[in-house]
Amino acid sequence: MSGGLILAVGTITGLVAQRLRIPDVALFLLAGMAIGPQAVGLVDIKADSALYQILLLFGASYILFDGGASLRFHVMKQVWITIIVIATVGVLITATITTAAAHYVLDAPWIVAALLGATLASTDPATLVPIFRQVHIKDRVAQMVMSESAFNDATGAIVTFGVLTIAMGSGEFSLTWSLFELLKEAVVGILAGAVLGYLAALLIAHERWAFFMEYAPVVTIMAVIGAYFAADGLRASGFMAVFVFGIMLGNKEAFGFKMAADEAQKLDQYVEITAFIMRLFIFILLGSQVDFGLMNQYLLGGVSVIAIFMLVARPVTVFLCALPDRRARWSRNEMLFMCWTRETGVIPAALAGILLGVKAPGAQMVASVTFIAILMTILIQAPTTRWLGGRLGLLEKRH
Repeated sequence: MSGGLILAVGTITGLVAQRLRIPDVALFLLAGMAIGPQAVGLVDIKADSALYQILLLFGASYILFDGGASLRFHVMKQVWITIIVIATVGVLITATITTAAAHYVLDAPWIVAALLGATLASTDPATLVPIFRQVHIKDRVAQMVMSESAFNDATGAIVTFGVLTIAMGSGEFSLTWSLFELLKEAVVGILAGAVLGYLAALLIAHERWAFFMEYAPVVTIMAVIGAYFAADGLRASGFMAVFVFGIMLGNKEAFGFKMAADEAQKLDQYVEITAFIMRLFIFILLGSQVDFGLMNQYLLGGVSVIAIFMLVARPVTVFLCALPDRRARWSRNEMLFMCWTRETGVIPAALAGILLGVKAPGAQMVASVTFIAILMTILIQAPTTRWLGGRLGLLEKRH
């Protein structure tokens, strides 16, 4: 019953968002808050339930695959340096500034402040990919931001677990070990996604070996699940794997594979509809988890910290990481747009949930401020993306 209600509410909400010409994730979040247990109570799916975890995991993976499939090799060649730097060094810069803000504004102990900084440091692909599907921003800017969001979740998770190790007194943080883990997660995740992406492209688009061309939608679902769990089983980033899988499939023509026009159109329509269903479930469920009582405990300080996070930490990160990239030659307007586009969502929420689960020091404060960050970034930044893109001359017309 809950699933049908979420689907009905999400469909109506998506239509309203389309009429208002704003990204639907913002309205899905509000709808989730309205029908969740803290408001009218029509939906009450616990965050630690198997259903919630499955929907979150598969939904985020599929949205990430969809984002990867929209990227193009020739664009990524221009901006790959910025992607790598901002997804690694950039996460550390954001975490450091946010940690300092939490310590001085909330008077939190340094270790608790560091947990918050690490939790918030990565951007969220499940939020950003749908936004750029609906708001057509200049290709290289959109692809840089989407790629950053896909690749920095591993960095954010490793930094969070490194700080958690110290906070729980279960060991010492090792920079060498963390760098090795990050490199391993990245390489194995990329390889798993690349191999499965190539095989999927071969089986649905090769001139002689396209045995599953008519079943391309089923193949994509199986491969998304396979790529995530293959990487996860190898202790690598499952999200990175499904993103790379999407890139490989989306660039199948570069390998000499080409689907028939009608089959390609059918696959595109299927992916678009499925991605819409996944994001309405993810963000309505995410909104339903907002604990107003918990947020109120740290509301004023939390809003102040997130304001610093949005208006100081992100711009400093973008300019320090993107400005030196002479290959990309980012313009001022492009960098200003990137400064504003760093929505927080599923990944930080999941990390905050883990901290609550292990009873980490200050976990309630971290969870409270994380949800404030989710609400502020999605409800303020997402709806203004189209307006800002237009003001900065970065909108593109597509037919």
